[in-house]
Amino acid sequence: MFLVVFVLFSINFVWSQPLPFDYKEEIIDQLPVPEGEININRLQWLPASHDFWVAENGNVYVYSADDLSTKKLVLSADQIKSAGLVTRTENIIWNAARNRILIYTNSSRVWRGNTRGDYWYFDLSNGKGRQIGKGLLSSSLMFAKFSPDNINVAYVSKHNIYVENLSSGKMIQLTNDGTDRIINGTFDWVYEEELSCRDGFRWSPDGRTIAFWRVDATLIRNHLMINNTDSLYPFTIPVEYPKAGNKPSSVKIGVIDMTSHKTVWLNIPGDPQNNYLPRMDWAGPNEIAVVQLNRKQNEATFYLCDGMTGKANKIFTDKDEAWVDVVKPFVWDVPSWTWVENGKSFLWNSEKDGWLHVYKISRDGKKEQILTKGNFDADYASYNAANRNVYFYGSPHDATQKYLYRINLDNTDTVRVTPAKFDGTNTYRISPDSKYATHTNANIHRNFNERLIRLDDNKKVYPAGEDEFTEPRLGFKLEKIKIKTVDGVEMDGIMAKPNDFDPSKKYPVYFYVYGEPASTTADDLPHFDNFISQLIPEGYIGITLDNRGTPAFKGREWRKSIYRKIGVLNSRDQAMAAKEILKWNFIDTSRVALHGWSGGGAMTLNLLFRYPEIYKTGIAVSAVTDQRFYDNIYTERYMGLPDENEEDYKQASPITFAKNLQGHLLYMHGTGDDNVHYKNAEVLFNELIKQGKVFNMMIYPNRSHGIFEGPGTRDQLNKTFINFLRQNCPPGAR
Repeated sequence: MFLVVFVLFSINFVWSQPLPFDYKEEIIDQLPVPEGEININRLQWLPASHDFWVAENGNVYVYSADDLSTKKLVLSADQIKSAGLVTRTENIIWNAARNRILIYTNSSRVWRGNTRGDYWYFDLSNGKGRQIGKGLLSSSLMFAKFSPDNINVAYVSKHNIYVENLSSGKMIQLTNDGTDRIINGTFDWVYEEELSCRDGFRWSPDGRTIAFWRVDATLIRNHLMINNTDSLYPFTIPVEYPKAGNKPSSVKIGVIDMTSHKTVWLNIPGDPQNNYLPRMDWAGPNEIAVVQLNRKQNEATFYLCDGMTGKANKIFTDKDEAWVDVVKPFVWDVPSWTWVENGKSFLWNSEKDGWLHVYKISRDGKKEQILTKGNFDADYASYNAANRNVYFYGSPHDATQKYLYRINLDNTDTVRVTPAKFDGTNTYRISPDSKYATHTNANIHRNFNERLIRLDDNKKVYPAGEDEFTEPRLGFKLEKIKIKTVDGVEMDGIMAKPNDFDPSKKYPVYFYVYGEPASTTADDLPHFDNFISQLIPEGYIGITLDNRGTPAFKGREWRKSIYRKIGVLNSRDQAMAAKEILKWNFIDTSRVALHGWSGGGAMTLNLLFRYPEIYKTGIAVSAVTDQRFYDNIYTERYMGLPDENEEDYKQASPITFAKNLQGHLLYMHGTGDDNVHYKNAEVLFNELIKQGKVFNMMIYPNRSHGIFEGPGTRDQLNKTFINFLRQNCPPGAR
């Protein structure tokens, strides 16, 4: 369960079982770009190269990272307008020869991303263009891409796959059974949300066939949201949504022949309603690689399938007593494997030896070699086929940070790529050929610094001059802390203090919480929760901590000790750490507040209900109040199947302990939340009322999980939040 990233919002939330808002992207995107300079944060790499394109004043330019002194105009704003395209260029899809493009525009939201829109085809040799998919519903096309032979373009519309000839404009519908429940070439809500699946078809290398996913959700029940405001009579909005304990959609993979239009279905073993197919891609002219996850998601099987006969050959299996991670949140549609040595082997991340390591596995699955050896985590990033370098993220000495490292297939000695002066958190957007990358660095004492580098020698190629490191102007100070609990658990944390902090006085403390497997919050970055950031100068101490179960670089046992213990182990870690913090002389134990959103909202409720002697004021937003109410993929991955461990589900759910509420609670939720349903709120309210508990609530009609829609919404939410905190946990040193 991950929460969407909205760059235009200024408030930093960690959403339920979701990832946190990408603060770095928000800040960088707001920076002005001087005339004549390149916004390297916005650059988009071209396929199989280290060239990139940028849009400037409506014109499309291409640069080579080898030489930024010149740029090539490939399509002018006038040519775009002459074709009849007047809306904004949102993305560009290139053919392999780079002489034809598709401009994506006029997009609309599907689930959490704008993946449906219009496409315009342009021939760069003459600048002529036209809209493709004419005759289909406006803004309905998805994932358009060129065939490798440059003859056709394929796309999805209304859950069917189409192919269109670029010369004649003739359009052929390849699938005909698409409905709201039969989904071809893309995915339903839960596959996108929990398995990072969006683009559901792939051209074969020769362009003669298309492999595609077909999702059959006909047996999945609807969750009904109700709209009370937009018509005289209320109406319901159905959302196809498989909850914990319910079987998932039946998914299979087919291969359509472009000549006969016949489909061959891959014969992958197992019940489609008790397995998942999160990744698929071509592995040769007629061979397709597929990853299958079992229902409990603790066994991932890698198959090579014959695209002509459908026969599936089992190659490799990765198992774990808890769960196996085969996808990365918000890394859409990228294969879980990387072919190396001309397809003779592939790279695979696994925690099988107790740490996340990169393995090289032979194509037949018979040989396996661990490449990154040692007691550290190695999160695979990219591979350079030219020099055989394998790049990965890690941080062996400080889990709040992140650095880039490399090994070589011929020499597995670990080399740190990130220079020593870039202390803190480092992220790289690596070119498809792994020769260049944009490198962003920041830490709690340093603003974001972005540069374009050559990876093999770390040479900076843009911008010119020395790197400038500036101190962030936050209005408060940040520092790292480590807390060891009575259970012997050492937790990393970030603490925010007022600039005029006086250690001889006592301050209220505000805990910003999340604590689930999707994200960390104690990161070495120059930001803190934006709600309390407004008030820290008035005299608050802000603290965020990463408990066991968060995806920190601390080994498998740290990350997976939370299995079947969500709400239990993570809340105890947080509470026991808070007890140690309350021993500090400058903390006022009568003024202890906490806040979290979604997964953090559930944590807020669990802490407020389970440990009322510690926490006095809580603000929970869009929380999962009963684990049975959330979707099956996320919940069963971390909690197992409800019919096998009903008591674990009960102990994990905040509602079980609502009777213990003693402090001040403000609960906020949107009734249009298709992620964490508003049902969670009303069931919680019902229990609190039953137990005679007094609490505050703020309900936002028809707002989604992010609670941002409609005029005045964010301003009102912020005021409500701040006023409640000031009233019940007053600021100021005493």
